[in-house]
Amino acid sequence: MKDTAPIDFPFGQETAWNPNPEWISESNLRRFMDRHGIPDLDALQKRSVTDLEWFWSAVLEDLGIRFRKEPDRAVDLTNAPEFPVWCPGGRMNILDSLLGQWLSGEPAGRCALRFESESGRTTVLSYGELATEVGRCMDALSSLGVGRGHAVGLFMPMIPEIVIAFLAVIGLGGIVLPLFSGYGPEAVSTRLRDAGATTLVTADGFVRRGRSVRMKPVADEALATTPTVERVLVVRNLDADETPMTSGRDTWWHEQVPPGDASTGYTEVAAEDVLMVIYTSGTTGRPKGAVHTHCGFPVKAAQDMSHAMDVKPGDVVWWMSDMGWMMGPWLVFGTLALGATMVLYDGAPDTPGVDRTWQLVETHGVTHLGLSPVLVRALRPHGDDPVRRHDVSCLRAVASTGSPWDPDSWTWLFRTVLEGRKPILNYSGGTEISGGIVCGNFFRPLKPCSFSGPVPGMDADVVDDSGLSLRGQVGELVLRQPWIGMTRGFWKDRERYLETYWNRFPGIWLHGDFAAIDDDGLWYILGRSDDTIKIAGKRVGPAEVESVLNAHAGIQESAAVGVPDPLKGEVLVVFCVPRSDPTERLRTELSDLVVERLGRPMRPHAVLFVDALPRTRNAKIMRRVIRAAHLGQDPGDVTSLEDPDTLDAVRRAR
Repeated sequence: MKDTAPIDFPFGQETAWNPNPEWISESNLRRFMDRHGIPDLDALQKRSVTDLEWFWSAVLEDLGIRFRKEPDRAVDLTNAPEFPVWCPGGRMNILDSLLGQWLSGEPAGRCALRFESESGRTTVLSYGELATEVGRCMDALSSLGVGRGHAVGLFMPMIPEIVIAFLAVIGLGGIVLPLFSGYGPEAVSTRLRDAGATTLVTADGFVRRGRSVRMKPVADEALATTPTVERVLVVRNLDADETPMTSGRDTWWHEQVPPGDASTGYTEVAAEDVLMVIYTSGTTGRPKGAVHTHCGFPVKAAQDMSHAMDVKPGDVVWWMSDMGWMMGPWLVFGTLALGATMVLYDGAPDTPGVDRTWQLVETHGVTHLGLSPVLVRALRPHGDDPVRRHDVSCLRAVASTGSPWDPDSWTWLFRTVLEGRKPILNYSGGTEISGGIVCGNFFRPLKPCSFSGPVPGMDADVVDDSGLSLRGQVGELVLRQPWIGMTRGFWKDRERYLETYWNRFPGIWLHGDFAAIDDDGLWYILGRSDDTIKIAGKRVGPAEVESVLNAHAGIQESAAVGVPDPLKGEVLVVFCVPRSDPTERLRTELSDLVVERLGRPMRPHAVLFVDALPRTRNAKIMRRVIRAAHLGQDPGDVTSLEDPDTLDAVRRAR
């Protein structure tokens, strides 16, 4: 890369965690390698990306994926790499693998789902009970006209009914459209219209920090501009009488899905039939609908959970998510495919006290906790005591995704929550990936903020502007071979899919992240490559700057962007959320700290203070909209923002 120098990793170079040989010997991945006579992880990684037919056939067998008609092969690469066909000729419904395989004998009584609300209300469903509830919902949706190929929107909080409806749509051969529970009317309507949804499942609302948040009025406003939706199924979650209902269109869940007998069996479909369209925000234009199939997203989710995170039958996985973020469907697909237990929590992770997260871990016996570094940065200032109040020894690992780590927060979590002996499984990929490109694992040592490496089956590399491999330098994250979870394209937009991922390096997937690999083979993800700042010819990733700023005791979080400058090309502007009222002294300290850590050319042109940063509900800071707002430009698609008012704060700071 023409303007890239060897990276000065801001994350620390010393190994913090070393693998436990006993854990390795008992792992799912070791069992998989032993079955196929593969000596070590390096050999598996090499074979997994050079013999796709063998590897993905072996994965399907290892996960116990059920077909009603076996596929002719694992993959047809005739139209590869952009449009391979997976499991050609196969007939199935993925619910045969998620529910059907567990419904006889002991597994039917195993816990599939544990739910807790912010107020402490709980629900527990076994695999048998969940299958019955899904069957009842299938009957209800079928009576409303939902069938094979019909798109159904889910605009709901993280309550058991969202999992039941999610699975019921798939069981009928329909297409599920998961939507963020915090979306406004425009965001909901745009996605429903784009997918041609005929039905919406929603709720009257939810409680957050003790306050009722109404969803049904938002849904009604969205449907006023969504003529394709003819029927609405409403869950009474708030137990309120004033919820508006439209006669002839709206039906209460408890009336349409009554207790009683339920259908068994699921609609047979082709392995490559679409089961989900999940939307991500584009920099410009309408949101991108990533298309996923029965033999795609669920298989990749389960493989990542099994091979990288070592989730076993009976393990308990809680990933703090919303069904509108890919980690919600990922949690459902992965746990059910493996016979594990998912945890849903509908509430704030620090309510009623800052120890709520750790209370939930203890109460539900969580073995794998998924969170974002943003949450850890918010909890760490409260000290170790909120963690110490609870027995969190049930944890086998903590996984993280959503944003880059800073070393102090990573180290606090590792030492305080994981006792300095269990791994933090960094996980990075995307909605279009169906899971992770790189992830931590139980096999390799870890340094703070690092990833162990690619998930088996992911032919990941870091390359320069010419597509040549880089080591010890920052470059573009790419994938050189297709994988079973890859999106089958963008809904109704083939050219946008090709332009987004395939046009820069022919035959190579360009993911859009900057990454680096150190001398020990550990990986680092350094943020979106289109967020990169280039000052007087020197490139710096925003995560590198933000790591420095977030280390200051007076800063809760920050965002770094580059803005045009006639002399330097770009200058650095940083937005900081202070922990208390900001002062000019704090502004100077932050500027000097960046110079001290990153060099004089990186001194910020401006240090600006805001109450909150524009972010999505899955905690991703939206640097592109921050930059646009600061420059007075059109920020593009902002429908996924958790709080659009934060843009006004950025504009005022300017």
